[in-house]
Amino acid sequence: MSDEQRGSYAGLGGWTPETLAVAGEVRAVVSAPHPVLSRAGGDVDPTAEETVRLAADLVATMRVSPGCVGLAAPQVGVGARVFAVDVTGHPKAVTVHGTFVLCNARVVEATRWKPGREGCMSVPDLTGDVKRASRLVVEGDLPGTGAPVRLVTDGFEARALQHEIDHCEGLLFLDRVAGAHAVYQRKVYL
Repeated sequence: MSDEQRGSYAGLGGWTPETLAVAGEVRAVVSAPHPVLSRAGGDVDPTAEETVRLAADLVATMRVSPGCVGLAAPQVGVGARVFAVDVTGHPKAVTVHGTFVLCNARVVEATRWKPGREGCMSVPDLTGDVKRASRLVVEGDLPGTGAPVRLVTDGFEARALQHEIDHCEGLLFLDRVAGAHAVYQRKVYL
């Protein structure tokens, strides 16, 4: 990418879910071994009406799901490269970009790899230790506007982004664990 192209990327540029100008509907979350979870999603037109609706639905579904910090289109049964993230208020979060949705996102730089525990709404009974980059640069497009985005993040938000990008590529966190010894029954706190 040239410096000129790189200069056209500007964080979230004031984008919020309200930019979508459509109310999202809560969708059912599919669980493994649903086949959509193991197939790479296709690229989308971020300005298309169905993409905007999907983005709004992902945010709405994420907001009503306790403890949810990210949700990808395959998790609601749609084979598309779209996901929502919001780590606001999470005790492990350092860098926080608020609630956002990215389309066609890809990792362009990943450094400082560290293990950490992950869970997933599509694998409700298990957690696992996954090694992820703790410093990350991601590029993608914003739904609705189609504006290109370049996000630089770290820590927990970086982990959440990688987790959701994996969903869009047909991977679950279970595909990234070091082995069966790194998978655990999810603890339920009353």
